[in-house]
Amino acid sequence: MSLDITFTLSDDDLARFQAIVDKSRHIKHGDGTHAQIEAAARGLIDESRSGDLPQFIAERVEQLDVVLNMINDDEWQLTAEEREAILQALAYFCEAEDLIPDHVPGLGFLDDAIYVEVVLKELQHEIELYREFCSFREAEEARRQARGEDVKVGREAWLADKRAALHAKMRKRRMINEQRFRLF
Repeated sequence: MSLDITFTLSDDDLARFQAIVDKSRHIKHGDGTHAQIEAAARGLIDESRSGDLPQFIAERVEQLDVVLNMINDDEWQLTAEEREAILQALAYFCEAEDLIPDHVPGLGFLDDAIYVEVVLKELQHEIELYREFCSFREAEEARRQARGEDVKVGREAWLADKRAALHAKMRKRRMINEQRFRLF
């Protein structure tokens, strides 16, 4: 028997959570530890795959994989600023003193799962467009292979147009969202 649980975070809850996130972003940014941030996020994903986390937490944490793939995909070509912004969003996973200490059995990673949801919502458009890029790349590789072509020949050229179009959409959406939030 499964059970659906829904809860709402109050403004005070969100403010408290945001304070912890801001602290981790500041500390990690000052240290310049991009590799440490990626390693912490990857470690959380690995832990979710080991079966040691409750399923409802593991399912959410697993979704971070696409974010890490996105920032490390050389063919997607994020700018240094875009990559930095995403890494700072992931910095929370390096924080030893997060909202619920990770050593609390059964619930220690609940705050991490909640924050994964926040990150995924914040990066929703970027993730959608990255997935579209990956689907295009796979389909184009398959099409070229089926015709007996070498997928490496002219690869950058056939990826460049699709990437440019998707990046333009991504940056336009981000600019619109930033302007929308400035109004409040």
